[in-house]
Amino acid sequence: MMDNNVKTAMVGTPCQILAATKINEYSDKTGGSSIDVKIGLFCMENFSYTYLKEFLIDKKIDINDVKGFRIEENKFKVILNNNDVFMVPLSETDSFKRKNCDICLDYTSDISDISIGSLGSPKGWSTVIIRTEKGKEIVKNAEKENYFETKEISEKGKQLLERIANQKIQKNLENINLREEVSRPVIYRRKISDDEIEEISSECQFENLESDVISEGACVLCGACEYVCPIDIVKIDDRKPQKFGECKEDCHACYYACPRTFLSKNILGYDFEEKPLGDYLDIVSVRSSKIKGQDGGAVTSILMYLLEKGLVDNVSIVGEDEDISWKPVSRLTNDVEEVKKAAGTKYSTVPIGFKALEK
Repeated sequence: MMDNNVKTAMVGTPCQILAATKINEYSDKTGGSSIDVKIGLFCMENFSYTYLKEFLIDKKIDINDVKGFRIEENKFKVILNNNDVFMVPLSETDSFKRKNCDICLDYTSDISDISIGSLGSPKGWSTVIIRTEKGKEIVKNAEKENYFETKEISEKGKQLLERIANQKIQKNLENINLREEVSRPVIYRRKISDDEIEEISSECQFENLESDVISEGACVLCGACEYVCPIDIVKIDDRKPQKFGECKEDCHACYYACPRTFLSKNILGYDFEEKPLGDYLDIVSVRSSKIKGQDGGAVTSILMYLLEKGLVDNVSIVGEDEDISWKPVSRLTNDVEEVKKAAGTKYSTVPIGFKALEK
């Protein structure tokens, strides 16, 4: 059983934050989780590590020679150890972009406590969207404790953020319509009542998840199905979820937890076109006083604050595999130095957080 006294801060992309929300919203079906603080990341799309590596090989770049990746000014940039920069238009990343990203309508992690990205703020600053009272308290007190400084985002920066978020919505609504013309419905966007969601989901097990989501190319590899499986027969190892054995009778945990199955309007409303940034209390620009981060260091500074002040017991981070360059690995830690070491954006998908959580 999960230890209800443990509190975890999770950092994740919009789909991963949605999975975390559903796991706790349907805790009677999934068993719940220790996730208490949700820090969402701005995300246009995510990449496959395998195909990213193949892309680099095709461009005569050894991934071991890469110091970092950046997405700026509509370009995908590869920074090499000798500080040379290779760049291509973002449109040329389709060969290694994960196809499930084509149906995501959330750019700014709308149901997190705090959303963070670089877009909309000056260079060296992070844009922070405060969404909940919990998030508001965290940002206010972390600033008071000198973990970072804040300033109001400029109107121009906010308009840019809204424009990019809306572009993602409109582009991917077109993708959803095209997909539904030739395949099955994208069910997480179906507008049905909570009673209907309950009626359908209570009859579904992994086989239904496989046909409704995984086989349709909608799986986000978040790891939620693996985490909530009560008999540990669902596995994700660098590939789509697979089941090894028979599901427990009357268990529907994976179907309820998946961010690409039916979605209650009480979790994420249907007014996303009118609210491209979702609901929020405030938007500010943040610059860390503790570290020199990639884009202001807001994520790392908040995690440091939460750990050092004892507000959470551990935090989810995405580090790098010790043996394989740029291979992302998710883990839980309560070590501030490990949090600092893991700073920076990882552009490849990894089953985040859930894989490391203790049930």
